[in-house]
Amino acid sequence: MTANINYDELIPNNINLSSDRRLQRALESWHPKYINWWKSRGPDIYQDKEIYLRTAISVDKKGWAHFDHVKMPDYRWGIFLAESTADDKKINFGDHIGEPVWNEVPGEHRGALRRLIVTQGDTEPASVEQQRLLAMTAPSLVDMRNLFQVNVEEGRHLWAMVYLLMAYFGRDGREEAEELLLRSSGDSDKPRILGAFNEKTPDWLSFYMFTFFTDRDGKYQLASLAESAFDPLARSCQFMLTEEAHHMYVGETGVARVIQRACELMKTHDTDDIRQHGGIDLPLIQKYIHFHFTVSEDLFGAEKSTNAANYFTAGLKGRYLESRIQDGHKLVDDAYSVIKRNNGGFSNEEVPALDAINERLRDDYIVDCQRGVDRWNKIIADNGINFTLKLPHRAFHRAIGDFAGLPVSPEGKIISQEEYDARLSNWLPTDKDNEFVASLMMQVTEPGKFANWIAPPRVGINNQPTDFEYVKL
Repeated sequence: MTANINYDELIPNNINLSSDRRLQRALESWHPKYINWWKSRGPDIYQDKEIYLRTAISVDKKGWAHFDHVKMPDYRWGIFLAESTADDKKINFGDHIGEPVWNEVPGEHRGALRRLIVTQGDTEPASVEQQRLLAMTAPSLVDMRNLFQVNVEEGRHLWAMVYLLMAYFGRDGREEAEELLLRSSGDSDKPRILGAFNEKTPDWLSFYMFTFFTDRDGKYQLASLAESAFDPLARSCQFMLTEEAHHMYVGETGVARVIQRACELMKTHDTDDIRQHGGIDLPLIQKYIHFHFTVSEDLFGAEKSTNAANYFTAGLKGRYLESRIQDGHKLVDDAYSVIKRNNGGFSNEEVPALDAINERLRDDYIVDCQRGVDRWNKIIADNGINFTLKLPHRAFHRAIGDFAGLPVSPEGKIISQEEYDARLSNWLPTDKDNEFVASLMMQVTEPGKFANWIAPPRVGINNQPTDFEYVKL
């Protein structure tokens, strides 16, 4: 990579990149390594195909994106910070409330901020690696294109975090940026930092569930970081949320289309057993919800967290929509109600609000997930079918926090370990279930055609018809 690259042309940005020679030199070293990572661990086979992709070109809400066919290695990964809302912007929570936001990293918070940025940055390439082989079983060109759109935007989000590391953390930041390309999802020696990002995404139902549940965790983590007193981090995350919304949309509408097709097959063949007709039945969709919801819940961390309390007090990471919460934003004497195990069951208990930062975020997340499940249930009801999808109890199938390893049913009943083990195959996908879903995953590449197990979307992308050539094969 030569030093005379016009980075304002190659990398759309609003950080005046062309005038920062030190940052340019760092990117000149990192960029070819990123491209090597993308080609070796990004979407397999399709690197030379032209994909109808959305590229961020500005932060203007009325016209921030450009659509065109482009080969993914040539995608213009940009660096954008949301526009600053005021010249005298103030910190709105924690011990520094009312003080000016930080445009440089305070020395006392350097380690903690770097850790937050690295952890967020690590999730972005991880999901690309998890989804690397999915295009080979895409149920349509629309879905293949949506997969690639999610992938390139996760790549852009990695760029956003790498920019912060390189621009504000010196040699340590450059070394962390290198490490982000060396870890690999599921690798036994150098796995990704968070557990959910080392799980496999072997089929398209898993992909839709991942983008609905796990990317929704990303929404809440980004929204918390978007409150940060470190203004470049806050503004980076604010713009990332604009793109994250599309990922959750892909997930919600993807699951909705699987549900719609299941209902159609049930009515056409007058049976609940639609596996014999090539459909994914509603009880199996429920099992997938159980798994992906609970794995994503763990991403919020333990119910009681000293780290989360310290991040809040220091002004590094706020709560979801912090400025809209009606309190003093310091939480020194505030309380918050959390669910605790109590006498063989569960009850609510008041705890110091600072200790429950993670749990409050998880509460917000669960409410948001339920809205999506309600919309899925409306599809089932509108088809005249008596079946209700449900989120499991927050203590079910947990690996982190107060409920880790606790034998709890999806309904929230604490049971014996023996009963739990015996019934787990009724609640979570089994090897047989996974094999069945895998057997349906056959690639469909004719424009306007869709696999039998999923309904077509109601609309195309960017006002294009559903039979548009979204991927030029």
